[in-house]
This record gives sequence, structure tokens and C-alpha cells, in this order.
Amino acid sequence: MKVYKFGGASIETPERMTETAKIIAATEEQPLLVVISALGKTTNALEKVVDSFFYERKDEALKLFEKIKEQHLNFIKYTIVKNWKEAENKLKDFFTEIEWLLHDKPVREYDYYYDQIVCCGELMSTSIVHYILLELTIDAAWIDVRDLIRTDDNFRDAIIDWKVTGENVESQLKPLIALHKVVITQGFVGATDENESTTLGREGSDFTAAIFASLLDAEDVTIWKDVPGVMSGDPKSYAAAEVLPALSYSEVVEMAYYGAQVIHPKTIKPLQNKKIPLNVRSFLDPTLAGTTISSAITKDLPALVINKANQVMLTFRSKDFSFVEDKPINALYEMFHSLKIKPTVSQNAAISLICCFTDREEKINSLAASAAEYFDVALERNLSLVTIRHYNEEVIENLTGDKEIVLLQKTHEVLQAVIRNPVS
Repeated sequence: MKVYKFGGASIETPERMTETAKIIAATEEQPLLVVISALGKTTNALEKVVDSFFYERKDEALKLFEKIKEQHLNFIKYTIVKNWKEAENKLKDFFTEIEWLLHDKPVREYDYYYDQIVCCGELMSTSIVHYILLELTIDAAWIDVRDLIRTDDNFRDAIIDWKVTGENVESQLKPLIALHKVVITQGFVGATDENESTTLGREGSDFTAAIFASLLDAEDVTIWKDVPGVMSGDPKSYAAAEVLPALSYSEVVEMAYYGAQVIHPKTIKPLQNKKIPLNVRSFLDPTLAGTTISSAITKDLPALVINKANQVMLTFRSKDFSFVEDKPINALYEMFHSLKIKPTVSQNAAISLICCFTDREEKINSLAASAAEYFDVALERNLSLVTIRHYNEEVIENLTGDKEIVLLQKTHEVLQAVIRNPVS
């Protein structure tokens, strides 16, 4: 069997949702498990509902949710004919689940309410796709992923209970797959043993697809995106960017480590354990081969370029010219941990430590203020970081030749340059 995953961009309009359903319907390899995200921008809209509810602006929360309801009902209007009433009633069940909560008062932590409300996006979108498939006479079933993926109660970044999740897959998902050509479920979402909704954190939908592929021993996983495959760089900032037909698991993990918006390492691990290939293909043009990520070693790769804008550099210098070590440096790393930030690049010297971060202004200012107890702190904003894997002199010159470099690190495989942006 195969596993497909579609993100929010693939279903952000009724037209795209219909085309996505046609890609699913046209897949000859059956059975097929399909993991789908919320409609494009729905998660952001639901986050605003959470904010309004948690800070006790109930009327505002209900008004914001009303717009989300109308959006999803309009999708049904434009995509479903035969079973529109049944599809509408299914959506209304999800609406009720959220509205019941919104009429209450918040008595628990923010992250708990975030997960109870935001999970609704995936439930609604997958329900609509399911009814579109039925409209296309595809033998498709829908299942609530909260009945399958068991997690702890670390809301917004829940940890999978693989044992119970595996048992649920055996007892509920596999029998459903045996009966139907296509099974639709949700990404990003799970549930505790007390049936409280949880979410899986960054790239949770891709991770969901990998979890099921591993537990089902799938033939492969395909993630459908709005790009022709994994590219060697962002074509907006690197004109020589090209589609990479093949990558190894380890190469993708390295790219992600340096900040490439490819596949999150937590998605790769379950697939790597079972040697299940991962395909990245374009829903805009399904005829393209895309990229295959597998255990096969990839050789002769071009330079892989990762650009990170909005960087800030902090220099922590010892106040008394002693070595930067022991208590002060331990305290500094405790600050990184408590603020949940980590350097994108760092460099040690005898009496100083230089770190670059993505500039989240409030956190960076807090770090600088706290670190001033131990260090003289200098801060510089308006920087960029370019990372080049498998670099060559031509690419280095092309990307950095006319730039003002304030920090440079270089190994035999990776070059990183922090660049001072021109003042506009």
C-alpha cells in the first residue's frame, strides 16, 4: 500500500481541492491512505479564535469562528452535489464540538485550548475531501485520527505513544484499509488516553504520514507540494536552483539542520528505520517525477544553498578578560533553553562567544538584557546567513563575492557566511 500527504496549499480553493481529489482517484496503486492538512490559512484563522477565547473575548471568538464555518460550507456548495446535506451535517458536528467549548470559560493553560480548537481545521477539510471522492464514485472511507494516534498531554508538541498507536492501527485502521480502496485521515493531530485532542508540532502532518507508513509497512510515502520537487535552493534568491531527482535520508536531515524548508528530521526517522522511500511531488503537475528520498547514497550533488534572512548577531564578551567558560557560559545556555531559541551559527574565541539567531525581537532583547549580568553584550541586526553544502569556488563567488561578510565558517563540506545587508 501507499501513503499520500497533501498540505493546505493543495486544497486552499474548491478548484484545488477537486483537483487533489482527482489525483487521489487516479492513483492505480491501491489501497491508499491519504493524510490531509487543514485548508490553506485555516490554522492561522483558528489560532485567532484561540487567542480571543483564551483572553475572554467570547463574542469575538464566535464571530471569527463563524467566518471559518462559512468558508467550509461554501466549499461544499461548490464541490458536492449528491451528498451535500450529509456533508453539511458532518461539518456541523465539528462546528458544535468547537462552539460548545467557546461558550465556556478558559480554566486551563493556553496550549490545551489551542489543540482542542485548532485540530478542527484538519477534521473539516478531510471530511469535505472524503465527500468529493464519494462524488467521484471512489470507494473511500474517513477516520478520525484521534482514534488512532495516541500521545501524551504535552499540548502543541505531543509525543507519540508508539505502542498504543500501533495497536490502534492494527485494530481499527488495517480492517478499514482492507475494506476500502482509499482511507482519508488527518495530519498534525492526535489524542491523549483521556480523549483530549493534541497536536504534533512543527511539520506534524508530514510526521503523521511517516507514522502510518512505518506502522503499515507502506511501499512508499508521497508528499504533494506546490513545487516540482526538492530544489537545491530557493529559486527566488538562487537563480541556479534545480530540482534534485534523488536525495539520501542523511542529506535531507543535514539540509533541515541548516534551515532548509524541506522535510523535518522527525518525519525522516520512522521512514529511515523501515527503509521506506519518500517522494516529493507537485500537485500542480502530477506528471513530474519529483524527488525521491531514500537510503541510497546520492553522489555528485550540486551545491545546496540555504538562505536565512532576518538574522541578528550577539557577541558575548567576558567582562574581566577571563575565559568564556564554566558558570557564565552555562548560564548563557540556560537562557537559550528557557527562551526556546538556538543559534543558527556560533563561534568561540578565548574571551568571547559570537552567536547568530533568527531575530525574534522580544526574545533577543530579553536574552541580551539577561546576558548582560555576565558579559559585555554587543548586538547587530539586519544580517543574513547563507549556508552552502557541497560548495565550490564559483558558487561562493556568486553568492558572497560582492557581499560584506561579518562571520565566516568553513569545513570541507559546508560553508556558512553571515552577511551584513546594505542599509536601505
